[in-house]
Amino acid sequence: MPPRLPEHIRRGCGRLRGGRDTDVAGRAPDVVAAAWPAIGPAAARGLPAPRRVCDSRPVRHTAQDSDGLVRDGDAPVPGVVVVWAGDRPALRPFRLPPAGLALGRELLGDTDDDRISRLHARVRAGARGFTVTDLGSRNGTFVDGHPLMDGEVTAAAGAVIRCGRTLALLVDDVRGFEPGEVLDDGEVVAGPRLVAAWREAERAARTGDTLLVTGESGAGKELAARAFHRAAVAAGATGPLVAVNCAAIPANLAERLLFGARRGAYSGADRDADGYLATADGGTLFLDEIAELDLGVQAKLLRVLETGELLPLGASRATPVRFKVVAATLRPLRDEVAARRFRDDLYYRIGRPEVAVPPLRARREEIPWLVARAIAAAPGVTAHPTLVEACLLRPWPGNVRELLGEVRRAALAAREDGRSLLRGEDLPDGAGAAITPAAAIGGAGAASSDPLAATRDLEPEGRRAASPAPLPDLDAVKAALAAHAGNVSAAARALGIHRNQLRRLLTRHPELDAADDEA
Repeated sequence: MPPRLPEHIRRGCGRLRGGRDTDVAGRAPDVVAAAWPAIGPAAARGLPAPRRVCDSRPVRHTAQDSDGLVRDGDAPVPGVVVVWAGDRPALRPFRLPPAGLALGRELLGDTDDDRISRLHARVRAGARGFTVTDLGSRNGTFVDGHPLMDGEVTAAAGAVIRCGRTLALLVDDVRGFEPGEVLDDGEVVAGPRLVAAWREAERAARTGDTLLVTGESGAGKELAARAFHRAAVAAGATGPLVAVNCAAIPANLAERLLFGARRGAYSGADRDADGYLATADGGTLFLDEIAELDLGVQAKLLRVLETGELLPLGASRATPVRFKVVAATLRPLRDEVAARRFRDDLYYRIGRPEVAVPPLRARREEIPWLVARAIAAAPGVTAHPTLVEACLLRPWPGNVRELLGEVRRAALAAREDGRSLLRGEDLPDGAGAAITPAAAIGGAGAASSDPLAATRDLEPEGRRAASPAPLPDLDAVKAALAAHAGNVSAAARALGIHRNQLRRLLTRHPELDAADDEA
């Protein structure tokens, strides 16, 4: 039976901007019950109470297993997920009916976006992907930053649509988003896919003593370890979560730090010292980057796990210990075993079950929330939709850590320059770009100068045609024309686009009022 949540969580489902609270059942839905153990300590740290942010409209759900995950045998349901509305993040999933769906105020209802038309653009799903058609909107429709000059384009799943100041993602299967919520405790942002990884970790804690967490740097592997430990505590564990960064332990100190030492075990050992394993007794030991451990240390660790007995340095008698183990790694441990850099017997002991934490580019619904959090570091600066769009289009190989750092620096720089609006062009070209082998030849740590090209390098072939370089929106076009007295060629050069592209845009938007003659 899922745990009963605190009152502020049970009644924490409300509209994105004000409005009446929508009650949640007294017994928490699985998805919230799974996420709560990982974010529960916020109150103890004095942080704001966790918020379950969701839309107030009812969402049609599909058949799910008892764990809340969509069954593998179900056919995918294509859809659109609105992730930014007006000036704030959102998460509103919509299924696509056979005739398509019209994005606009009529669909979104109460929205802050004053630039979106009542019927702005239509999205249809077909055998070749998605078709996006502009419905004669006043401010135009953009797909992956590119305006629909001809009114219609075919796009692949993952494409970003901009209608006015609203951003939406095209997805092959919308059902995973249908809880319609992003969990935010003031410190951790978690969308449906990250919460699903936490739930797998919790299940592992309830059914066994080990878990292997894989994922890229900055993807949130420690969050999965925290979820595992919270579930272990709920099941009766009494010890702490002890996190150890194996990559930061000097090889000559690893055995002493992990297993402890007795007085006189080595020069300078004037008292007994417990190691990390003894400290974790009764709780959870989190070994981050376990592949960095020396093979000799791996053998001794395996002995402790197999026997439940710990023999510190200098001790003549082992002491009993019992703890759960969460191991995390950047590199596939099976490959490390094959290369004889990791012991196969230790892998068989700790390598199952395995939870893969998806990278940020696979859970892009979180990006708008992270952008809003990063900009909060610069009071008075707000995010323009093109900034969020640019972030959604980049692969962010450094994941959450990289995105927060880059957006925060850009926001602080904008405030230093006296600007209150942070736009897409304010994000450095190399921010969020993949570090490719070709770039590395030009210099250590070099990144591609085309961040969207880097995105295409990391994404499936099907998305590559839908990711041209992003173009400025109508506000930027209007400002460029005003700065160059309506001269189309000069304005196009300033905007970084071809003058014919600008002319086609002006044909669709005569209100921009450009001069006909060129200098």
